[in-house]
Amino acid sequence: MNMRIATALLCAALAAPALAADPGYARSVEQWRAETEQRLKRDNGWLTLAGRYVIHAGANTFGTGPGNDIVFPAGLGPDRMGTITVDPGHVSVDAAAGLSITQDGATFTHKEFKVGEDVRDWVAMGRASFHVIERNGRYVLRLADRESPVRARFGGRVWYPVDQSYRVMARFVPYDPPRKIAIVDVLDEVSEEPAPGYVEFRLHGRTYRLDAIGEDDGLFFVFRDATAGKTTYGSGRFLYVEPKPRAGDTFALDFNRAYNPPCAFSAYTTCPLPPKQNVLATPIEAGERYPPRTRG
Repeated sequence: MNMRIATALLCAALAAPALAADPGYARSVEQWRAETEQRLKRDNGWLTLAGRYVIHAGANTFGTGPGNDIVFPAGLGPDRMGTITVDPGHVSVDAAAGLSITQDGATFTHKEFKVGEDVRDWVAMGRASFHVIERNGRYVLRLADRESPVRARFGGRVWYPVDQSYRVMARFVPYDPPRKIAIVDVLDEVSEEPAPGYVEFRLHGRTYRLDAIGEDDGLFFVFRDATAGKTTYGSGRFLYVEPKPRAGDTFALDFNRAYNPPCAFSAYTTCPLPPKQNVLATPIEAGERYPPRTRG
Protein backbone atom coordinates (compact mmCIF):
# COMPACT_ATOMS: atom_id res chain seq x y z
CA MET A 1 0.00 0.00 0.00
CA ASN A 2 1.24 3.49 -0.85
CA MET A 3 2.61 5.20 2.30
CA ARG A 4 0.57 8.34 1.61
CA ILE A 5 -2.63 6.29 1.34
CA ALA A 6 -1.80 4.33 4.51
CA THR A 7 -1.22 7.57 6.42
CA ALA A 8 -4.49 9.00 5.15
CA LEU A 9 -6.39 5.89 6.24
CA LEU A 10 -4.88 6.01 9.73
CA CYS A 11 -5.76 9.68 10.14
CA ALA A 12 -9.28 8.97 8.98
CA ALA A 13 -9.62 6.16 11.54
CA LEU A 14 -8.44 8.40 14.38
CA ALA A 15 -10.62 11.30 13.25
CA ALA A 16 -13.74 9.20 12.81
CA PRO A 17 -16.59 9.77 15.23
CA ALA A 18 -17.13 7.29 18.02
CA LEU A 19 -18.79 4.02 17.19
CA ALA A 20 -22.54 4.36 16.97
CA ALA A 21 -24.04 3.51 20.32
CA ASP A 22 -26.13 0.39 20.43
CA PRO A 23 -29.43 0.75 22.32
CA GLY A 24 -27.88 -0.56 25.54
CA TYR A 25 -24.71 1.57 25.53
CA ALA A 26 -25.83 4.30 27.97
CA ARG A 27 -27.42 1.64 30.17
CA SER A 28 -24.16 -0.32 30.27
CA VAL A 29 -22.21 2.77 31.35
CA GLU A 30 -24.76 3.56 34.05
CA GLN A 31 -24.57 -0.04 35.30
CA TRP A 32 -20.77 0.17 35.43
CA ARG A 33 -21.04 3.43 37.39
CA ALA A 34 -23.46 1.88 39.87
CA GLU A 35 -21.11 -1.07 40.44
CA THR A 36 -18.19 1.33 40.91
CA GLU A 37 -20.13 3.19 43.59
CA GLN A 38 -21.07 -0.01 45.41
CA ARG A 39 -17.41 -1.03 45.58
CA LEU A 40 -16.58 2.38 47.05
CA LYS A 41 -19.24 2.03 49.78
CA ARG A 42 -18.44 -1.53 50.85
CA ASP A 43 -16.83 -2.53 54.15
CA ASN A 44 -13.10 -1.72 54.07
CA GLY A 45 -13.69 0.51 51.04
CA TRP A 46 -12.04 3.90 50.63
CA LEU A 47 -14.85 5.66 52.54
CA THR A 48 -14.12 3.66 55.70
CA LEU A 49 -10.41 4.48 55.97
CA ALA A 50 -9.53 5.99 59.34
CA GLY A 51 -5.73 5.97 59.51
CA ARG A 52 -2.45 5.20 57.78
CA TYR A 53 0.59 4.34 59.92
CA VAL A 54 4.18 3.55 59.00
CA ILE A 55 5.32 0.68 61.24
CA HIS A 56 8.90 -0.06 62.24
CA ALA A 57 10.86 -3.28 62.48
CA GLY A 58 10.18 -5.32 65.61
CA ALA A 59 7.17 -5.04 67.93
CA ASN A 60 4.57 -2.28 67.41
CA THR A 61 1.84 -2.02 70.05
CA PHE A 62 -1.51 -0.65 68.89
CA GLY A 63 -4.76 0.54 70.42
CA THR A 64 -6.55 3.75 71.34
CA GLY A 65 -4.33 4.54 74.34
CA PRO A 66 -1.65 7.25 73.94
CA GLY A 67 1.12 4.92 75.11
CA ASN A 68 0.94 2.71 72.03
CA ASP A 69 3.33 2.82 69.10
CA ILE A 70 0.28 3.03 66.83
CA VAL A 71 -2.54 5.12 68.30
CA PHE A 72 -5.96 4.44 66.79
CA PRO A 73 -8.73 7.07 66.93
CA ALA A 74 -10.88 7.09 70.06
CA GLY A 75 -13.83 4.72 69.92
CA LEU A 76 -12.20 2.07 67.76
CA GLY A 77 -11.31 -0.27 70.59
CA PRO A 78 -9.72 -0.57 74.04
CA ASP A 79 -6.56 1.14 75.23
CA ARG A 80 -4.32 -1.80 74.21
CA MET A 81 -5.56 -3.98 71.35
CA GLY A 82 -2.47 -5.96 70.41
CA THR A 83 0.98 -6.02 68.85
CA ILE A 84 2.11 -6.10 65.23
CA THR A 85 5.58 -7.57 64.74
CA VAL A 86 7.71 -6.90 61.67
CA ASP A 87 10.51 -9.40 61.09
CA PRO A 88 12.55 -9.93 57.91
CA GLY A 89 10.21 -11.44 55.36
CA HIS A 90 6.99 -11.49 57.37
CA VAL A 91 4.53 -9.50 59.49
CA SER A 92 2.28 -10.88 62.24
CA VAL A 93 -0.35 -9.60 64.68
CA ASP A 94 -1.15 -10.82 68.20
CA ALA A 95 -4.28 -9.74 70.05
CA ALA A 96 -3.92 -8.41 73.59
CA ALA A 97 -4.98 -10.64 76.46
CA GLY A 98 -8.73 -11.25 76.47
CA LEU A 99 -9.20 -10.00 72.90
CA SER A 100 -9.45 -11.78 69.54
CA ILE A 101 -9.06 -11.14 65.83
CA THR A 102 -11.57 -12.19 63.17
CA GLN A 103 -11.29 -12.87 59.46
CA ASP A 104 -13.92 -14.44 57.20
CA GLY A 105 -15.84 -15.80 60.17
CA ALA A 106 -12.78 -17.34 61.88
CA THR A 107 -11.53 -16.17 65.28
CA PHE A 108 -7.94 -16.30 66.48
CA THR A 109 -5.39 -14.50 68.63
CA HIS A 110 -2.39 -14.73 66.27
CA LYS A 111 -2.24 -14.07 62.53
CA GLU A 112 0.54 -14.08 59.94
CA PHE A 113 -0.23 -11.39 57.37
CA LYS A 114 0.02 -11.85 53.65
CA VAL A 115 1.90 -8.70 52.68
CA GLY A 116 2.57 -6.98 49.37
CA GLU A 117 1.95 -3.71 47.56
CA ASP A 118 -1.35 -4.93 46.14
CA VAL A 119 -2.29 -7.47 48.87
CA ARG A 120 -5.27 -6.62 51.10
CA ASP A 121 -5.26 -9.18 53.93
CA TRP A 122 -7.89 -7.51 56.14
CA VAL A 123 -8.54 -8.57 59.74
CA ALA A 124 -11.09 -7.11 62.17
CA MET A 125 -11.26 -6.26 65.84
CA GLY A 126 -14.72 -4.91 66.65
CA ARG A 127 -15.64 -2.07 64.33
CA ALA A 128 -11.99 -1.61 63.33
CA SER A 129 -10.30 -3.44 60.44
CA PHE A 130 -6.72 -3.21 59.24
CA HIS A 131 -4.16 -4.73 56.92
CA VAL A 132 -0.46 -4.18 56.20
CA ILE A 133 1.08 -3.30 52.84
CA GLU A 134 4.72 -3.11 51.82
CA ARG A 135 5.93 -0.31 49.57
CA ASN A 136 9.55 0.33 48.67
CA GLY A 137 10.75 -1.57 51.72
CA ARG A 138 8.41 0.24 54.14
CA TYR A 139 5.52 -1.39 55.96
CA VAL A 140 2.29 0.58 56.32
CA LEU A 141 -0.80 -0.30 58.35
CA ARG A 142 -4.04 0.91 56.81
CA LEU A 143 -6.95 1.22 59.25
CA ALA A 144 -10.68 1.16 58.44
CA ASP A 145 -13.73 2.01 60.54
CA ARG A 146 -17.01 0.53 59.36
CA GLU A 147 -18.81 3.36 61.23
CA SER A 148 -16.68 6.05 59.56
CA PRO A 149 -18.38 9.48 59.48
CA VAL A 150 -17.06 9.92 55.92
CA ARG A 151 -18.96 6.80 54.90
CA ALA A 152 -22.06 7.95 56.77
CA ARG A 153 -22.06 11.35 55.06
CA PHE A 154 -21.39 10.03 51.56
CA GLY A 155 -24.33 10.74 49.28
CA GLY A 156 -23.02 9.28 46.03
CA ARG A 157 -20.58 9.86 43.21
CA VAL A 158 -21.44 12.60 40.71
CA TRP A 159 -21.10 12.00 36.97
CA TYR A 160 -21.44 13.89 33.72
CA PRO A 161 -24.31 12.62 31.57
CA VAL A 162 -23.21 9.81 29.25
CA ASP A 163 -21.94 11.51 26.10
CA GLN A 164 -21.23 9.37 23.02
CA SER A 165 -18.78 11.95 21.63
CA TYR A 166 -16.34 11.11 24.44
CA ARG A 167 -16.19 7.48 23.37
CA VAL A 168 -13.37 8.03 20.90
CA MET A 169 -11.38 5.75 18.65
CA ALA A 170 -7.78 5.29 19.76
CA ARG A 171 -4.71 3.41 18.54
CA PHE A 172 -2.36 1.52 20.86
CA VAL A 173 1.37 1.88 20.19
CA PRO A 174 3.62 -0.37 22.35
CA TYR A 175 7.05 0.85 23.40
CA ASP A 176 9.82 -1.27 21.94
CA PRO A 177 11.81 -1.85 24.00
CA PRO A 178 9.49 -1.42 27.02
CA ARG A 179 10.27 1.59 29.17
CA LYS A 180 9.56 2.95 32.64
CA ILE A 181 8.23 6.37 33.55
CA ALA A 182 8.56 8.32 36.79
CA ILE A 183 5.27 8.61 38.67
CA VAL A 184 4.97 11.01 41.61
CA ASP A 185 2.28 10.43 44.24
CA VAL A 186 0.52 12.89 46.54
CA LEU A 187 3.24 12.41 49.18
CA ASP A 188 5.91 13.44 46.63
CA GLU A 189 7.24 9.90 46.55
CA VAL A 190 8.57 8.87 43.15
CA SER A 191 8.33 5.38 41.69
CA GLU A 192 9.42 4.02 38.33
CA GLU A 193 6.40 2.36 36.75
CA PRO A 194 6.38 0.14 33.67
CA ALA A 195 4.90 1.85 30.60
CA PRO A 196 3.79 -0.74 28.03
CA GLY A 197 3.01 1.95 25.44
CA TYR A 198 0.75 4.87 24.63
CA VAL A 199 -2.59 5.48 22.96
CA GLU A 200 -3.26 8.13 20.32
CA PHE A 201 -6.69 9.60 19.64
CA ARG A 202 -8.46 12.67 18.31
CA LEU A 203 -10.73 14.86 20.40
CA HIS A 204 -12.09 18.35 19.72
CA GLY A 205 -10.27 18.43 16.40
CA ARG A 206 -6.79 17.66 17.76
CA THR A 207 -4.66 14.55 18.25
CA TYR A 208 -3.64 13.59 21.80
CA ARG A 209 -1.53 10.90 23.42
CA LEU A 210 -1.70 9.23 26.82
CA ASP A 211 0.97 6.99 28.34
CA ALA A 212 -0.35 3.80 29.91
CA ILE A 213 1.18 2.41 33.08
CA GLY A 214 1.15 -1.11 34.48
CA GLU A 215 1.69 -4.55 33.05
CA ASP A 216 -1.49 -6.61 33.22
CA ASP A 217 -4.38 -7.60 30.99
CA GLY A 218 -5.43 -4.00 30.36
CA LEU A 219 -4.21 -0.42 30.07
CA PHE A 220 -4.32 1.97 33.05
CA PHE A 221 -4.18 5.74 32.59
CA VAL A 222 -3.66 8.57 35.07
CA PHE A 223 -4.57 11.83 33.35
CA ARG A 224 -5.61 15.41 33.97
CA ASP A 225 -7.54 17.69 31.63
CA ALA A 226 -8.74 21.30 31.53
CA THR A 227 -11.74 20.57 33.80
CA ALA A 228 -9.44 19.64 36.74
CA GLY A 229 -10.04 21.85 39.77
CA LYS A 230 -13.20 23.24 38.20
CA THR A 231 -15.74 20.47 37.69
CA THR A 232 -13.48 17.44 38.21
CA TYR A 233 -10.95 16.36 40.84
CA GLY A 234 -7.96 18.69 40.78
CA SER A 235 -5.22 16.07 40.83
CA GLY A 236 -6.61 14.12 37.90
CA ARG A 237 -8.63 11.02 37.14
CA PHE A 238 -8.14 7.36 36.26
CA LEU A 239 -9.24 5.35 33.24
CA TYR A 240 -8.86 1.61 32.70
CA VAL A 241 -9.22 -0.27 29.42
CA GLU A 242 -9.64 -4.03 29.25
CA PRO A 243 -8.73 -6.18 27.42
CA LYS A 244 -5.35 -4.80 26.42
CA PRO A 245 -5.37 -4.01 22.69
CA ARG A 246 -2.74 -5.44 20.40
CA ALA A 247 -0.06 -3.33 18.74
CA GLY A 248 -1.61 -1.03 16.16
CA ASP A 249 -5.19 -1.90 17.07
CA THR A 250 -7.84 0.80 17.08
CA PHE A 251 -10.36 0.52 19.91
CA ALA A 252 -12.95 2.57 21.80
CA LEU A 253 -11.42 4.73 24.53
CA ASP A 254 -14.43 5.65 26.68
CA PHE A 255 -13.98 8.75 28.86
CA ASN A 256 -17.53 8.23 30.15
CA ARG A 257 -15.82 5.68 32.43
CA ALA A 258 -13.15 8.05 33.76
CA TYR A 259 -13.28 7.96 37.55
CA ASN A 260 -11.81 9.72 40.57
CA PRO A 261 -8.80 8.30 42.44
CA PRO A 262 -9.15 7.18 46.08
CA CYS A 263 -7.64 10.48 47.27
CA ALA A 264 -10.83 12.21 46.17
CA PHE A 265 -12.62 10.36 48.98
CA SER A 266 -10.08 9.71 51.72
CA ALA A 267 -7.13 11.50 53.31
CA TYR A 268 -5.51 8.13 54.10
CA THR A 269 -4.60 7.05 50.57
CA THR A 270 -1.57 7.70 48.37
CA CYS A 271 -2.55 8.28 44.77
CA PRO A 272 -0.36 8.62 41.69
CA LEU A 273 -0.35 11.96 39.91
CA PRO A 274 -0.44 12.14 36.11
CA PRO A 275 2.94 12.41 34.38
CA LYS A 276 3.36 15.67 32.47
CA GLN A 277 2.73 13.93 29.14
CA ASN A 278 -0.72 12.91 30.41
CA VAL A 279 -1.84 16.46 31.19
CA LEU A 280 -4.25 17.43 28.41
CA ALA A 281 -5.00 21.05 27.51
CA THR A 282 -8.54 20.22 26.37
CA PRO A 283 -11.57 19.80 28.66
CA ILE A 284 -12.99 16.28 28.96
CA GLU A 285 -16.53 16.83 30.22
CA ALA A 286 -17.23 13.14 30.70
CA GLY A 287 -16.92 10.60 33.48
CA GLU A 288 -16.83 11.42 37.17
CA ARG A 289 -17.20 14.94 38.52
CA TYR A 290 -16.15 16.39 41.89
CA PRO A 291 -16.99 16.75 44.74
CA PRO A 292 -19.27 13.82 45.62
CA ARG A 293 -22.69 14.35 47.14
CA THR A 294 -22.94 14.38 50.93
CA ARG A 295 -25.77 13.79 53.38
CA GLY A 296 -26.74 16.27 56.02
